[in-house]
Amino acid sequence: MPTTTAKQAIRRIGPSALLPTLVFAIGTGAVAPVIPLTALAAGSSTTVAALMAAMLGIGRIVGDVPAAKLADRLGDRRAMAVAAAATTASWTGCLVTDSVVALAVALLVVGMCTSTFNLARQNYVAEVVPIHLRARALSTLAGSQRIGMFIGPFLGAACIAATGLRAAYAVGVTSAVATGFLLLFVHDAEKARDRPPQLRGTTNTRDLFKSHRRLFFTLGLMVATVGAVRATRQSVLPLWADHIGMSATAASLVFGIANFVDMSLFYPSGHVMDRWGRLAIAVPSMVILGAGLIVLPFTHGVVAFTLVAAAMSFGNGIGSGVMMTVGADSAPTDNRTTFLSIWRLMSDLGQASGPLIPAACAVFATLAVGIAITGGLGIVAAAGLAYWIPRYSTYATPRMARAHREAATGVPPAD
Repeated sequence: MPTTTAKQAIRRIGPSALLPTLVFAIGTGAVAPVIPLTALAAGSSTTVAALMAAMLGIGRIVGDVPAAKLADRLGDRRAMAVAAAATTASWTGCLVTDSVVALAVALLVVGMCTSTFNLARQNYVAEVVPIHLRARALSTLAGSQRIGMFIGPFLGAACIAATGLRAAYAVGVTSAVATGFLLLFVHDAEKARDRPPQLRGTTNTRDLFKSHRRLFFTLGLMVATVGAVRATRQSVLPLWADHIGMSATAASLVFGIANFVDMSLFYPSGHVMDRWGRLAIAVPSMVILGAGLIVLPFTHGVVAFTLVAAAMSFGNGIGSGVMMTVGADSAPTDNRTTFLSIWRLMSDLGQASGPLIPAACAVFATLAVGIAITGGLGIVAAAGLAYWIPRYSTYATPRMARAHREAATGVPPAD
């Protein structure tokens, strides 16, 4: 039986997962920067505007667990299509409403739809791609989202310059409609030959959490910590740039460079994980991110800030898809969707809570202390991942990865 190559696997999921993910992310990337500005234009206070910016994240948290039920009932690709349709309606509501309450509800729904979309696509790719190519497929999936999020703000800015602030929501509507059409007119990829039959929706969330509580209270907590550190990087870079007196133009240029570094590393990351195991990426990624946050408060000029920001983006970029991959590795054969919904919930909770650490420290101590504490959490996460991943993933180390490649190809690899 011929062995599937990496190019064949990526090509197989391109129309049904990678392209829809990229297009969907363009809309989110276009809209995200203008959400608080729209709320302010509608007459809200600065506090309410900040809350509006958080509604997408709150919606993801609310939607993580119900997303599994929808995906199990409809199937992964159809659940993604339904999420795209609901997102279209919600972005349309944001485009036409002048009510802050209506805006909040629409953003909450978009966040919930994003949970469904992200969960279904992760489970879909884990199902149709051979296990020995899983990391490359999932890191490419994560890379597709990052490319879309990188393109979105530029496209949104061009439309805003041409017609006005709410044009960004028109980009969101267009991307969601395009995503829906893509998903309606493609077929599900054939299930990978190395995958046993899967039962879906036979165990509720509470029972599955109880049966895997040791995993969630160990490796799951590390996943939440990773989410917290990653989210903190995004929130503290503009704050520190302002603290050291950088202009908005210079800061934007640095962020563009950093985001490009982040976006460009997804495929090498997956290749390394498939060849040398998950730890070869998970641990260095968090060490670099943690160390970068610890060093950041010692930067006082544009050059030093740019170097540290780029280094943290390198650490984040090489970690593209690693948590999705470890989650797919750790998930049971049956009820994988429900397991991954809890996995994603823990990650989203970490992302939501991470930026609160430096914010709280800025009140009671200094911003620099909060940034450094979060950096320390990154080092703790690296150690925790190194300890716990081998206990739940059989693809953690070079020896494990080599054994799986030999089993998949029948030929001992030449490392």
